[in-house]
Amino acid sequence: MKHRRPSLKREVALWGEGRITVAGIDEVGRGPLAGPVLAAAVVFPVGVKPIRGLDDSKVLTPLQRARFARKIRERAFAIAVGAASVHEIDRYNIRRASILAMERALHRLGFTPAWVLVDGLPCPELGCEHEAIIDGDARCHSIAAASVIAKVLRDYLMDRLAARHPGYCWETNKGYATPEHLDAIQRLGPTRHHRYSFEPVAQIELLTISAAT
Repeated sequence: MKHRRPSLKREVALWGEGRITVAGIDEVGRGPLAGPVLAAAVVFPVGVKPIRGLDDSKVLTPLQRARFARKIRERAFAIAVGAASVHEIDRYNIRRASILAMERALHRLGFTPAWVLVDGLPCPELGCEHEAIIDGDARCHSIAAASVIAKVLRDYLMDRLAARHPGYCWETNKGYATPEHLDAIQRLGPTRHHRYSFEPVAQIELLTISAAT
């Protein structure tokens, strides 16, 4: 079966209804054991030509994502990014933290979009008119663009953190629960950038405390 790329079909329909500023929004970093969750909002100008080959960030290589991020910045009318910290993830939960990141991204656009396209399920907490699209990052051009922008920035942040905290292999695993990451947490202990509310980290921390008492 031929792979279908994200299209501007939904954006074009909304533009036709007079909704000039349509924001696609997506978040990255819900699953890792370390690092923040990031969200990006991307608004393309009416009539923009689709970026050929743009796809869900998860199916692109790092080099492809970097190349598409440059093209997105060239063609977008507006781009903004928001984040929620590890502390907020642990304090609330990953879903609420993801909503916070999306709220911050939308706020940093500097204007209220006429319509928001969100990947996944509805997010009533956003407090704005929006439309949830299942697999939106694989179906909707604006959401796919947002996924790329968010992924590139989060990977960059994890690379920076990896240089400060060597041994956890964040430069390659980006904070996800790979065998080498789990092994490093057991050997070195969790850092302040780890999510203590996530089971693998919480369990290892509990074992560490028990062994010390």
